[in-house]
Amino acid sequence: MAAQDLYNLSPALRLMIMGLVVAMGPLAWVWLRNRNATVAQRLRVLTLVTLFLTFDLVIFGAFTRLTDSGLGCPDWPGCYGHASPVGAQMHIEAAQTAMPSGPVTHSKAWIEMVHRYLATGVGVLILTLTITSWMERKRIKISPWWPTATLVWVCLQGAFGALTVTMKLFPAIVTMHLLGGLVLLLLLKAQAVRYAQAQGSQLPVALPNGTRLLVLATFALLWLQIALGGWVSTNYAVLACTDFPSCQGSLWPAMDFSQGFTLWRELGAGHDGANISFQALTAIHYVHRLSAYVVFAAMLALAFRLYRVPALRGQGQWLAGLALLQVATGLGNVLLGWPLLAAVMHTGGAAALVIVLTGIVFCSRAHAPAADVPSASKLSASRLSA
Repeated sequence: MAAQDLYNLSPALRLMIMGLVVAMGPLAWVWLRNRNATVAQRLRVLTLVTLFLTFDLVIFGAFTRLTDSGLGCPDWPGCYGHASPVGAQMHIEAAQTAMPSGPVTHSKAWIEMVHRYLATGVGVLILTLTITSWMERKRIKISPWWPTATLVWVCLQGAFGALTVTMKLFPAIVTMHLLGGLVLLLLLKAQAVRYAQAQGSQLPVALPNGTRLLVLATFALLWLQIALGGWVSTNYAVLACTDFPSCQGSLWPAMDFSQGFTLWRELGAGHDGANISFQALTAIHYVHRLSAYVVFAAMLALAFRLYRVPALRGQGQWLAGLALLQVATGLGNVLLGWPLLAAVMHTGGAAALVIVLTGIVFCSRAHAPAADVPSASKLSASRLSA
């Protein structure tokens, strides 16, 4: 049997048409519901719709990864050179017959291709946002470079999606693909906030400097934790520890940090090319768990502070609720043997935290330093001297 080409661009045009079809529904809904609204209002609604669909795409991407469907179609962008698994049925049947529990089956092929259709549809929506923003840049108060940066990023995401397939689930590439999807959520949420501020429906909330620093620190810690969690998932290290709070009956189990955190290596391989050791998988898992304690504490502290700020009280409640959800689903993964629902919800919770914290970052600002705020006595003195 001839080797399967990793890249086959022959179905690319049909996939683009499929993405356009997926995007037509949201585009029509936004236009019909907001046909009498201003351009800025329509763009804000379209940004929010795109954000919602991108969130769905991240969750479905997690479902694709967790059902081992990432190689359901072993070429890119189509499936055995076809735009859908229907045309590739003969190839899929042959692969499934040769290896019934292997990476290529009919169900896995459909899961992988639906993920690609959704990704293409999101790309069309972002392209629409970019083109419209440049065409109407004189009538809106937000820079068109925001959607342009988002468009560039979604193209990079497509490239990482291709590498995920062609490099056979290389852990570093899959982790970067996950992080890239969450950066896309960040960019879209930031745009939505900017549109609301430009329309005057939302004003930046002044926070004490300490609270503002805690917001930024928690945001940075969240991204570190997501990267560690992605590394756990892409190396299939979740079940290296199946008890809590100990791991393998110890609070400090045997771990190989050097091998576990060698970033550029194949799936299942160590830094020397041999099979990765169980101690390395334990190190990957346990570092993520230890980091989770710090991140959880920071989120609860921030939620408590935001609760005292009326304009951000709702965001603080969401932050606390999502932090608790992450703890529950994380424990469920460990104690229940990595059930699919808990694993998908864990990724979804991380994505929701990115959206909520991005909103808090862009909705708030630090208080102006006291030295920059002239007092009444100084103003009176300046007037008398004048």
